[in-house]
Amino acid sequence: MNALGGNAFFWKIKHNIIHHTYTNVDGIDDDLNNMPFMRECATQPWRPVHRYQHYYMFLLYGFTTLLWMFISDYTKYFTKKIYTTEVRTMSFKEHVIFWISKLLYILFYIAVPVYLLGWGPWAVGFVTMHLVLGFTLAIVFQLAHVVEDTGFEAANFEPKKIENEWAIHQVKTTANFAEQNKLVSWFVGGLNFQIEHHLFPKISHIHYPAISKIVREACAQYDIQYNYYPTMRGAVASHFRMMRELGARP
Repeated sequence: MNALGGNAFFWKIKHNIIHHTYTNVDGIDDDLNNMPFMRECATQPWRPVHRYQHYYMFLLYGFTTLLWMFISDYTKYFTKKIYTTEVRTMSFKEHVIFWISKLLYILFYIAVPVYLLGWGPWAVGFVTMHLVLGFTLAIVFQLAHVVEDTGFEAANFEPKKIENEWAIHQVKTTANFAEQNKLVSWFVGGLNFQIEHHLFPKISHIHYPAISKIVREACAQYDIQYNYYPTMRGAVASHFRMMRELGARP
């Protein structure tokens, strides 16, 4: 990740710890606060521009990695916060890695290509790469967490108690999609089995299809809704409808 322009230190805290612990908790989960001009859950403030978010959201998703690498990482670094969570420990080594990796990214992904090809060809290739990468990353997350069947919580300044224990919370705030589509499963590295990914993040994704059957049976046994969409098209449609509804009213 450091070699690709991101930062592994912040990613581990943002994703592995915060997102996987406080999934879909507005006010804590930074993944619900990634894109400007977007309202992704009912507890977020409504603005008039949100009326059109279901039209422009797919375009905005393409800018995910550009914002991540050139704005979000630096915001986290200088504010020492990931959304509302303070980052208290960053060793001297991590500081060095942050700046060296960022400078090397500029060197290898910007300076060298511009020198060899010129500004025009570089800009076309660089922007195209990020639009594809950003859209791919964003759509996988959105289909896994921001669809009609997933649940949301909200944290405010008062002590917040989540009624469900961690595993149930993960199931209720997450959704699977296109489980039978082997091409999708290969392309997204098993992240279409998002429920299993959240419950067993340290287990290889090649085991998710088998694990999902066990999880589904356990959910049925204890009357817990297991969110899934048989096709990717159905998941995209659900995300579209939800974003349209969130944008239509305060």
